[in-house]
Amino acid sequence: MAITAKMVKELREKSGAGMMDCKKALVATDGDMDKAIDYLRENGQMKAAKKADRIAAEGLCEGLVSEDGKHAAVVEVNSETDFVARNEKFQAYVNEVAKQALATKASDLDAFMEEAWLADPSKTVKEALVEEIAVISENLKIRRFATMDEPNGFITSYTHAGGKIVVLVDVESDVVNDEMKEMAKNVAMQAAAMRPKYNTRDEVDQDYIAKEKEILLAAAKNEKPNANEKILNGMVMGRLNKEMAEICLQDQVYVKAEDGKQSVAKYVAQVAKANGAKAKVKGFIRFETGEGIEKKKENFAEEVAAQMKG
Repeated sequence: MAITAKMVKELREKSGAGMMDCKKALVATDGDMDKAIDYLRENGQMKAAKKADRIAAEGLCEGLVSEDGKHAAVVEVNSETDFVARNEKFQAYVNEVAKQALATKASDLDAFMEEAWLADPSKTVKEALVEEIAVISENLKIRRFATMDEPNGFITSYTHAGGKIVVLVDVESDVVNDEMKEMAKNVAMQAAAMRPKYNTRDEVDQDYIAKEKEILLAAAKNEKPNANEKILNGMVMGRLNKEMAEICLQDQVYVKAEDGKQSVAKYVAQVAKANGAKAKVKGFIRFETGEGIEKKKENFAEEVAAQMKG
């Protein structure tokens, strides 16, 4: 049976597998679409180990919150290409990983990978991942997961750019209503956009702060060698506070502030007061897809040309 470009395209859309792999599967199964998918699964499973050394820096993050708003989880699942990240099958798989994380009792990724896969308890999470690699024909990786609990308030999840960034925000509050939830969403959007490293400056390592003070003091003395201790200390604290306002969520200027000066902490307090609530943002988790992974630079046109020649 002659294998057409339309058939190859259809199989690729169904499976997410590579173009040449789809063509090979259709040739081997005489154009039978269902058998071709089985072929990709069977042969891809054997190839999964070979794909493990290929850089997976694309992909998606997903956050889920329990119905009562007290428990949440976020995961990052990586793929090699953005094409796969936009594939519905891959997106559905990431959602299943997020459900797994929401229910997990594992404390680390190794234990997580050995758990029974919720979607099919006859497999482990790791075995289900290997099967997904077989179908999609790219190296995939469950890179990380995190969970959050808030018994005395609620958790909000915010997703940016279709899953490129996900933020969970933990709000301790004696009032849970639409206004408070909107506040939490705004704080999550702030964290997504402004990339804070900490929630408050109390979380910043004291050794780091001490070292920064030393550096800032030396710089201040170089700038004003004749200044007295009070002036130098003022320069140091001013610059340190400016740095904290960049890396600490609560100290950051709230991006929606009308006066351009209100901090996130003051915004939270303002909304809490308006709703008669005792509330505070206890923490946040921010996942960004591919964060910290060195991406491989490729020429897509050359890659397609090489595949066509093959």
